[in-house]
Amino acid sequence: MGHDQSHKEENENIETDTEQKGSVDRPGRQFYIPSQIVDEFGEKGRDHLNKPFRAQFLLALTAGSFMTFGAIFSILLASGVETKGIYHLLSGLGFAAGYAMVFISGAVLFTEINVLLPSYLFNKAGLMKANIYKFWASTYIGNLLGAFIVAGLIQLSGSLSSSFYPELSIYLDHKMKFMDHGVAGWFQILVSGILANWLIGMAAFLTTSARDITGKILGTMLPVILFVAGNFQHSAANMGYFSMGFLATDKYTWYEYIFFNLLPASIGNLIGGAILVSLLFSYAYKEDIQTLGK
Repeated sequence: MGHDQSHKEENENIETDTEQKGSVDRPGRQFYIPSQIVDEFGEKGRDHLNKPFRAQFLLALTAGSFMTFGAIFSILLASGVETKGIYHLLSGLGFAAGYAMVFISGAVLFTEINVLLPSYLFNKAGLMKANIYKFWASTYIGNLLGAFIVAGLIQLSGSLSSSFYPELSIYLDHKMKFMDHGVAGWFQILVSGILANWLIGMAAFLTTSARDITGKILGTMLPVILFVAGNFQHSAANMGYFSMGFLATDKYTWYEYIFFNLLPASIGNLIGGAILVSLLFSYAYKEDIQTLGK
């Protein structure tokens, strides 16, 4: 009997040593797997909806504010740079600062909830949720108002040098070039908006995957640099540029900004985020997501 007990303890020690070695050789993951990310999207969407309206609207205002700061920084950082590649890189890095502030602070951005709310609808709830669509609309208005308020404060502060405004004009022309294409240009903006929010959806995807601040910032930067360099039309980002443009120059009118850019871009953003990110991954990882919920 003593021999059996000794043999049992020896086996237990071997198993413990093996487990300890395994824990050393195979450290825990420093990121979430895709099915966990999509499930987290749904949880975030539900969390946003459960907040009081005042909190929702204030967070939407904050997110719009960060878009104007990002727009300003993108122009300042790339100002005077002649080499196109470096120019796009610096401009994208500047705007990534705005998105990093949004993602990490929990602010509510229209183009982010184009991913979060569909994930909630597909995986957690149903499509007939009236409060969701009210939240969507109030977020859009809050983002636009927040962007405009910060643009007004920046103008009142007189902080920007006179060299900033010619650079701003170049950005505005780049965004509004589709006006020259008529009806075809309107649909070009819509398609460009699809691409933009596909990338921003992936920025949210990578940011959610990361489990530390460094990873979240890097995950945000890469898709944002790409959409800025490609001049893909992202409605929330354009709110920042257009708010400054509306206050600083009369080259374009408010209704041109809205009807010849923001409206088609927003429709495209909704399609890109909801279908190419949320629906695509929700369907691909459906069984894994259901397993997580058990």
